[in-house]
Amino acid sequence: MEIKDKRIDRGNAFDWGRASEDYARYRDIYPEAFYKCLTDRGLCVNGQRVLDIGTGTGVLPRNMYKYGALWTGTDISENQIIQARLMSENSGMDISYHVSSAEDLVFGDGSFDVITACQCYWYFDHKRTAPLFARLLNESGKLVFMMMNWLPFEDEIAAESESLVLKYNLDWSGCGDTFREIVLPQEYFKHFDLKESFSFRLPVRFTRESWNGRIKACRGIGASGLSDDEKAAWEKEHLEMLKTYPEEFNIAHYAAFAILEKK
Repeated sequence: MEIKDKRIDRGNAFDWGRASEDYARYRDIYPEAFYKCLTDRGLCVNGQRVLDIGTGTGVLPRNMYKYGALWTGTDISENQIIQARLMSENSGMDISYHVSSAEDLVFGDGSFDVITACQCYWYFDHKRTAPLFARLLNESGKLVFMMMNWLPFEDEIAAESESLVLKYNLDWSGCGDTFREIVLPQEYFKHFDLKESFSFRLPVRFTRESWNGRIKACRGIGASGLSDDEKAAWEKEHLEMLKTYPEEFNIAHYAAFAILEKK
């Protein structure tokens, strides 16, 4: 499904379905320390009903399945959900997946104890999602926004990769991130109280192949409207660039969490 948002990539259309296979293969990269931020706070564990919005290929539900929560995942892209179902079924995981935008969820009032949104909340129409998420949560339910991005101003390889994406897709707005906490739209404070907000640096290990795949699966390349020839030319140049680095390396990242509680 193509998405157009004037806030993103100068309004150019993108479609995560175009990147689903690479997304499934290369974007399951969150280290255990990322998930521990949730479990240490008693979230997404022990029979809790958790809704993961913008689940993509089910990265969060699949990696946290072992902690005993009852997971539901939704995503606007049918191709992403196809991959999520396939990977979960192949691992013997009972996770319910649905194709839906964040704004059009149809679950009943109080259906969930926790709602998570990782690497996706900036796409939401917050005027619609803030009251909807509150309605879907039970009393004192938690809403968790999460992100993990590379740091191009602190990491040479990340900076070179970003520059090469911009060479082929100058309109890509997913570049130039810096260490920070999550900035919450004001709409959520009408329905939620902020309980905790924090961020921390962490290294993430890659090989040349897996880092190339990670960048290829980003919105600026894989999900973009670039032609197949343009994507192939980018990949050839990116792989040549990576030959100047070791076969394995760390990429500097940061993780950020904002945990809210329903009023």
